[in-house]
Amino acid sequence: MWRDLGAALALVLVLEGIWPFVDPAGFRRAVQRLALQDDRFLRGAGLAGMGAGLVLLYLVRH
Repeated sequence: MWRDLGAALALVLVLEGIWPFVDPAGFRRAVQRLALQDDRFLRGAGLAGMGAGLVLLYLVRH
């Protein structure tokens, strides 16, 4: 289990690093726009991302 969790964390870090590596200016603009959003929007986006991740994990594992 711990090995799978470590592999998943490593994969998240690799995937999250692709956009700033490929397009640092675009990534910077997106982060600046996100910083202007209110907390409710960011929480909703985070919840949607977690939900999508759980659904994807379920589909991959079953």
